[in-house]
Amino acid sequence: MPISTPPARGTRATQGALSNDKNLTNEPADHALGRSRGGLSTKIHALTDRYCCPLTVLLSPGQAGDNPQLIPLLEAHDRGDTGAFRLLADKAYSHPSTRAHLRAKRIAHTIPERSDQIARRKAKGSAGGRPPACDPERYKDRNTVERGFGRLKQWRAIATRYDKYATTYLGGVLLACMIIHHRVRS
Repeated sequence: MPISTPPARGTRATQGALSNDKNLTNEPADHALGRSRGGLSTKIHALTDRYCCPLTVLLSPGQAGDNPQLIPLLEAHDRGDTGAFRLLADKAYSHPSTRAHLRAKRIAHTIPERSDQIARRKAKGSAGGRPPACDPERYKDRNTVERGFGRLKQWRAIATRYDKYATTYLGGVLLACMIIHHRVRS
């Protein structure tokens, strides 16, 4: 006895408007997601104050380097803050172009020199120039950035990004930053 099956129907079009996920105005094309050793991830770049409160934040894909994001981060911070500050950064930011940009903007900075840069400068002899100044006592305060990230990572939604869009994730990061400011400064 043959088995009867109902006739196959064509797929019906869904109702409503088309998806607009490609039309978001502030959304980066990659949604600030990138491949790193742990899989898909997003990097948060931040400037913090001496109270370990994040002041300015930017997002980038997980595989992106830190140094290329410093200048956009400083420009974003410059729009919001007019006071003078001193930049404390680790060796990842020790690049001649970064130092030249900081000098041109008259931003005081404490960044130690990488070992390969020291060796290259010494190999040139007197033509290598003088080493950039780095006050070790001032550099001890650089851990404020790490402590600021520690405060941010206490938020589960920030530590584990489940948001589809970078703008949504950035909104959560900014909300966490505002609450951290309120808790620390009150």
